[in-house]
Amino acid sequence: MSNNQSEPKLKKVVEGANDLSLGISIVVAILIGIGIGIGLQKLFGVNWVIWIGVFIGVGAAFRNIQIAYQKQKRSLEELAKDPKYRNMKYLDDED
Repeated sequence: MSNNQSEPKLKKVVEGANDLSLGISIVVAILIGIGIGIGLQKLFGVNWVIWIGVFIGVGAAFRNIQIAYQKQKRSLEELAKDPKYRNMKYLDDED
C-alpha cells in the first residue's frame, strides 16, 4: 500500500529533474566553455582567447536546446499517433 503512495511522488521528482536538466545543462555548458577559455588564456598568454571558450560554451548550450527540442518533438509526434488523441479539438478552434 505504501508502494502505491510513493510511486507518484517519485514520478513527480523524476519529471521535475528532467525539466531542470535543460537549464542546468545550459549553465554547465557555458561554464565549461569559460573554463576552456581561461585555460587557453593561461596557456597562450593572450587575453582575447577567453572569448573562444565563451563561444564554444554558448554553442554547446544552443546544441543542448536543439537536442531537447528534437526529443520533445518526437515525443509529441508519437502522442499524435495515438488514436485516443487523434480527433481532439482544441479550445482555440472555433469550428
